[in-house]
Amino acid sequence: MAKLISSFLRRHNPIILVFIFLSALYFVFSETPDVECVIDIQASSSWRNSSCEAGNWGGFISNCCEVVFDDYLYALGQRANQTGKLFLNSTEQTNCLVLMKGIKEDVLSCGIEKLTSGAGGCSDYTKLDVFNNLRNTMESLEEDCKLLGTAEKSDLVCSACLKRWEEIVASSDNKRGSSKVEANICGFAVLVSLTSKRIDDKAFVQALYECLGDQRLSAASNDSLSEEPGSFKISIKEIYAATDNLSAVNFIGQGGAGKVYKGILLNGKHVAVKHIINDGSVETFIREVTSLSDVRHPNLVALLGYCEDVEECFLVYELCQNGNLSEWLFGKDKSLPWITRLELAIDSARGLRFLHTYPDGCIVHRDIKPTNILIDNNFQAKLSDFGLSKVMDLGQSYVSSEVRGTFGYVDPEYRQNHHVNASGDVYSFGIVLLQLISGRRVINLNSQKPMPLSKMARALTKGGDVTEFADPKLNGEYSVVAFDLVFNLALSCTGLKQQRPGMEQVVSKLEKALDISTQMEPISLTAPINT
Repeated sequence: MAKLISSFLRRHNPIILVFIFLSALYFVFSETPDVECVIDIQASSSWRNSSCEAGNWGGFISNCCEVVFDDYLYALGQRANQTGKLFLNSTEQTNCLVLMKGIKEDVLSCGIEKLTSGAGGCSDYTKLDVFNNLRNTMESLEEDCKLLGTAEKSDLVCSACLKRWEEIVASSDNKRGSSKVEANICGFAVLVSLTSKRIDDKAFVQALYECLGDQRLSAASNDSLSEEPGSFKISIKEIYAATDNLSAVNFIGQGGAGKVYKGILLNGKHVAVKHIINDGSVETFIREVTSLSDVRHPNLVALLGYCEDVEECFLVYELCQNGNLSEWLFGKDKSLPWITRLELAIDSARGLRFLHTYPDGCIVHRDIKPTNILIDNNFQAKLSDFGLSKVMDLGQSYVSSEVRGTFGYVDPEYRQNHHVNASGDVYSFGIVLLQLISGRRVINLNSQKPMPLSKMARALTKGGDVTEFADPKLNGEYSVVAFDLVFNLALSCTGLKQQRPGMEQVVSKLEKALDISTQMEPISLTAPINT
């Protein structure tokens, strides 16, 4: 061995050998490997005054990690702004976490590794995926949090913002049947996309992270919550202040249970306030509070709060700025193109599907009609007015009840046997579909012999041309194949109970009709007209 070493030293320059030896020592003992991080993480002490007193994002990360986690989220937002990508893959993330040890020594134990791409679902989303699948969710979060970073009622604004965030996570959990971590990842996909959108407004982003990360107001607000955990109890003083003492200027409509006013709460949120006189309609009040307090879905009008007084009650909902479907179908100066009609139908069907498959038992709406399909400022449809709803226990095929609903939309079988079940809603939705494609009232009163809409439609299947049923406002600008698909779907919904599809099938067929239509429909035909 000695001879081999001696021979090696004689044949090589000692200086080179020393360099090799020192390089090996550096490689062995170097504390930081030569890695690169694909995101620009900059330690920002401005996020918090004290890292360990900050929150843990509802338990998603470890305590004392929020400062470094916020830095990481902001860096993801910057990258998303430039590339459209949201989360790092495991190799990219490992490299970044190793370098982040310079900011926080124990960063590897913070739980940041849960935000890694490659696990499927929202973990693999890009900004485009969020826009296509969760755009309304992101815009709702931005709307409820928009005043963060200003001096205006910061605690109230944060409370509303945090409530929306918790709804987003809960909604992702319910829709996907996912774990809590997976549901949180969907929430963070939305948040990183929103960060990317508002990347130049660091005051807003900082306030947003502080609000959602600390989550102190979530627990603190429990004193203001009703026994139904999803809704706030609002004082009658705030109700009257929000609506300017129920001013006629703020009056926007009237239902069977009372008048509806628009208003603005103290946190700046625009709302619709239903005023219910405490008489026979109090049953409606109780039913809506109990039905909607925990039920959250993007295609259901959210119950934000309520107020119960001796002589009157109030229900406070999110405000849908674009009115209801009836106004758009039958208004003289309004027009809905074919694509928009399909999108509104899909939104409504998804909301109804969610109700019928609710984990605690099927919720039957019992009053599906165009006036109860509201349209928000993003032109997303939301089901409203749960005053007649019934909740069926798991395993029940029906519940018995007196016949309630609106003439022309009530299932004939329900009128006969008084059995409330999901198929009654499917029938009503079928009538709405017929109105969406025809622009006709539920009963044709212009003819010498008034005829129900479903009977008019069926008559066309006996040798007639179904396109004669199309709304003249469409001007023939629709896919005939898609029209025929929706027409037959509507007829199956209004057929005999045992032949009706479930709402899952309804959603699937409507989505197919939309796919067919978008492949041939010019963009100019997709914008609603309100003159």
